Amino acid sequence: MVEREILTGGGVNEVVRIGDTVRRPTGPWSVRVHELLRHLAAQGFPAAPRVRDTSEPGFEILDFLPGEVSNYPPTPAAASVEALESAAALLRAYHDATAEYARRAPRDGWQVPATEPVEVICHGDYAPHNCVLDGNRVVGIIDFDHAQPGPRIWDVAYAAYRWVPMTAPENTDGFGTTEEQAARLRTFCDRYGLDDSARSDLVDVTVARLHALVDFMHAQAAAGNTAFAGHLADGHHIQYLNDAEYVRSNRLVFERALHP
Repeated sequence: MVEREILTGGGVNEVVRIGDTVRRPTGPWSVRVHELLRHLAAQGFPAAPRVRDTSEPGFEILDFLPGEVSNYPPTPAAASVEALESAAALLRAYHDATAEYARRAPRDGWQVPATEPVEVICHGDYAPHNCVLDGNRVVGIIDFDHAQPGPRIWDVAYAAYRWVPMTAPENTDGFGTTEEQAARLRTFCDRYGLDDSARSDLVDVTVARLHALVDFMHAQAAAGNTAFAGHLADGHHIQYLNDAEYVRSNRLVFERALHP
């Protein structure tokens, strides 16, 4: 008998491991996600799951990516400098693998609307709970449900917020002083290869990205998404808005680290 295991993580869907595959619920946007995953497979990108089967209504069968996934607060492995650097490097490799596809990809049909200017396919939720670690090294990316065509910096800003993390002191999901976070932010951006122009915009984009996330949560809850309604009931949106204000109010500390 093939062993079944409910996988835990930070997402909003129940995912069941069945042998070397995972069975996940799908939505109207999943057609676009499957096109993206098939493109990544054709590119030889090794860090994303392959599509195995989409014939069962309401579900998809994808490859299982072996390794560890961190929730919050992050595990010591996910909080390590090696994880920070490898997460940034893998995000850059993922973006580069999607750049050509993004030029011709449909702008509609994604769960999250496209954000202009489109440069890549943003993962949309590139965080420890959606990445797979081998020891302290990030080796895989999962849960592409929030993927959207958009600019690199839109994805980099949220990824940095999660991996640095750029969180207020009262947010128990985070760690580090503001100065320590700023140093980690520079490490992340250096390893990604973020250019000077994007670094100048990063604080503003991070604040805007967190506000966009809160708007998305409210829209999903209003549309009947019980998972996002639960997140609002638990006060997740307040945490994001507090963190956005923290990032804005510490702009000079973060920008000095980005432009030493």
